[in-house]
Amino acid sequence: MANNSQSRTARRKQKKAKKKPLWKKIIFTVLIIILAIGIGVGGLFTYWVATAPDLDASELDIPFSSTIYDQEGNEFADLGAEQRSRVEYEDLPPKLIDAITATEDVRFFEHSGIDIRRIGGAIIANITQGFGSEGASTITQQVVEQSFLSSDKKLSIKVQEQWLALQLEREYSKEEIMEMYVNKIFYGSGAYGVGKAAETYFGKTDLNDLTLPESAILAGLPQRPTAYNPYENPDLTKERMDTVLTLMVRHDKISQEEADEAREVDIESLLTETRPDATPYEAFLQQVRDEVSEKIDGADIYTDGLKVHTTLDPSIQDHVEFLLTDSEENPIPYYDDEMQAGMAVLDTNNGAIRAIGGSRNNQGIDGLNYATDLKRQAGSSIKPIVPYGPAIENNQMSTYHQLNDDAPYEVQGSNPIRNATRSYAGWVTARQALSESLNVPAVKLLEEIGYGETQEFAEGLGLEFADDSLGLRDAIGGSGTTVNPLQMAGAYRAFANEGIYNEPYAVTSVEFPDGRTVDLQPEPEAAMSDHTAYMITDMLKTAITEGTGTNANIPGMPVAGKTGTTNRDGVEGAADSWFNGYTTNYTISAWTGYTNYEQGLEDTQIPHALFKNTMEKISSDIDTADFTKPDSVVEVDVEAGSNPAALPSDYTPSSNIITELFVRGNEPTSTSERFDQLDPVSGLNAAYDEDSNSITVEWDYDSDTDISFEVSTSENGGQMQGLSSTEDTSLEISDVETGSEYEIQVIAVEGDSTSEANSTTVSVPGEGEEQEESDEDEIPSVEGLSGSYNEENAIIDVSWQYNGPPASFEVDVNGQTQTVESNGLEITGASPGQTYTIDVTPIGQNGDNEGVRGDTQSTEVSVPEEEENEDESGENEEDQGNDNGADQGNGEGQENEENTDSENSEDEDGNADENEGDDESEDDSQ
Repeated sequence: MANNSQSRTARRKQKKAKKKPLWKKIIFTVLIIILAIGIGVGGLFTYWVATAPDLDASELDIPFSSTIYDQEGNEFADLGAEQRSRVEYEDLPPKLIDAITATEDVRFFEHSGIDIRRIGGAIIANITQGFGSEGASTITQQVVEQSFLSSDKKLSIKVQEQWLALQLEREYSKEEIMEMYVNKIFYGSGAYGVGKAAETYFGKTDLNDLTLPESAILAGLPQRPTAYNPYENPDLTKERMDTVLTLMVRHDKISQEEADEAREVDIESLLTETRPDATPYEAFLQQVRDEVSEKIDGADIYTDGLKVHTTLDPSIQDHVEFLLTDSEENPIPYYDDEMQAGMAVLDTNNGAIRAIGGSRNNQGIDGLNYATDLKRQAGSSIKPIVPYGPAIENNQMSTYHQLNDDAPYEVQGSNPIRNATRSYAGWVTARQALSESLNVPAVKLLEEIGYGETQEFAEGLGLEFADDSLGLRDAIGGSGTTVNPLQMAGAYRAFANEGIYNEPYAVTSVEFPDGRTVDLQPEPEAAMSDHTAYMITDMLKTAITEGTGTNANIPGMPVAGKTGTTNRDGVEGAADSWFNGYTTNYTISAWTGYTNYEQGLEDTQIPHALFKNTMEKISSDIDTADFTKPDSVVEVDVEAGSNPAALPSDYTPSSNIITELFVRGNEPTSTSERFDQLDPVSGLNAAYDEDSNSITVEWDYDSDTDISFEVSTSENGGQMQGLSSTEDTSLEISDVETGSEYEIQVIAVEGDSTSEANSTTVSVPGEGEEQEESDEDEIPSVEGLSGSYNEENAIIDVSWQYNGPPASFEVDVNGQTQTVESNGLEITGASPGQTYTIDVTPIGQNGDNEGVRGDTQSTEVSVPEEEENEDESGENEEDQGNDNGADQGNGEGQENEENTDSENSEDEDGNADENEGDDESEDDSQ
């Protein structure tokens, strides 16, 4: 029985298990999850709908203008307030309505506010291309967005937009909604609403006068009103018009023949000759518009009713705009009306844009902004960024670094790179090469430091390279890489600001109608070391005071800057001219050139004038501090021409000493020997020969190298005149003037090294006079008598100089005498601890062949004790007491009877002196 009961229980469990298979459990679980998600999504959507703003009829009609404020919080622009011309639905011609609906919402008159088919296509695009890649907004939804919501592409905003569109369709007719739409839309060039746009672009106040091409243009503008502006970009306008005409044909609004006929029109022929005037500070507002739209997705200063706080300094902006006009009071010497100019002024300390000069004579709303939209080569103004900045940053290059400016730089498969002057200076310092804007050293430096880190450095300062690759000609700004004044001002500002960079900015914050505020100030970053910034700045100060930028120099103001010009084959004159410069307060970039690439500048100095005039004006009421040298930079005196850098010696002429900057720890330590002073000639003697009426000059000089001698003379106390250069040690001066006294000077020369001058005098008797005979008292004594002990060879070297008639020399060493004919001798076998007294007396003959002696000169040399143990030392002293002689070079030892105590006393003093001398020598070599 028990077994049967257990089997029945098991069978029941098996049946229950069969009733609930696994797949059913999975489906059940998935359904629960889907239901939960559906409830959650439904609840979220319900929340979004519940929190949507109410439809306010007044906001449907009130234009949403944005207010723009300067750096002090003062309003300077109210965009859209007076740029509207309201139209009624009845004023809209059918072809304009067809163009608008075919482009923006083809089923506008059929749907109930949202287009389900369009939403489906947008969902697929957002899944495959990312959320926000394609919108499905109908005209009704666009009216709702501009009236009640922000332009964010958030899902919550889109849900609220669709909900409010359904509500709007219930309360207003299609005609009323279309009327709202065409009166709210921004069409560019400051025009809000289709009525104002027709008047702005085509000069038509009655919309029924619009042609099909004009209607197509107006229908296409709202998508990108600035880009499709027909005044600025007629080619893009035509492309957009073609798109609208294609859509109109596709949706049976017009025939293909009508579209083809419309495409034949010339866009510029449609435009009114009177272009709308620019609003105040239009160039600055363009930058504001671009920053807001780029940093806040979908935001538009012309339609979103924003409060935009900016960095504008109206006083600087007014002055910049004044300098770009043709006013008679304007000091800038523009020489024709076609030349264009662009300027950007930044606050050096934070990168805030204080002013923008977009073009000459304010070329109208949405005109080409040459300060921000320009795309031109930088020329040599790029050199601080490429390659000099990276060379200091990555290679610790000094401002003295030697670069070889020897000849044009050959480039395989291309024209050689030459200096603008077509002259070449040989080895030059980095400072000279940059300040004089030499091209050959720049490309050689780029090759020396490499491309990778150089590109990274420049990109850190806001530059972008053509094809994302740095090339050789980027070192001279002559590649496909292009820049504009705002970019260049931003890059140069980092040099002025201790290496700190952030993107130049015009907007500090934006406040939306719902009270939400967005901060747009960029975060600063260190783009380079402080030593790089300072050393570039110091070289650019030289460029303004001594180099190519002297016309931009402002006396009394610490200012740095760099010029730049570009040339184009077949174009006479420079294609572009730049000046970029800065102080500790402001950074300015100025450009001039022509829109037409085939036209060249006659005068490349106008950017210098723009910079100088602006900087003087805006700095007149403030203190301008000098740039502070960081601890990472040291100033070092260097001998000019040394390569690598060497310290000047004691003999380097002051004219050959320059002060340069080095990164601390990389300064030179070796001393130049180029100007080391040679020993002077000795034994200089001059004698007059009456028979040949000439003076024979002789001297002695001991050297193992090739030495030449500069011989100069002066007559009767006159100025010394160079006579001859010779490698001999004698010279004959012929045809001398009788009755004159000649001073004869001889200088030894080896390369750049020279000796002190040695001189002697000789008198030439007048006619009828006899040559004076020598007097024994006129025999001079020796000069410069000195002795030194050579420890390695145990030799005492004795030398002296003698400037007199031929003589021999009596030398007494500790009482032992010998006679020598030369100006020196060696004392060998010098004993340790011994002091040697050396007397030298010249001996000559007078006119009667009688011996004549000169005065005796003396010197002493002490030989130091040997470093031995006491026993050995005692033995040595004993030996010295018994035999304290020394070999004086003639092979005869001499006996010394001096007191032993006296010897020891002199030896201690001698050793002390010699030790001090060793210390001093060691210090000198460090």
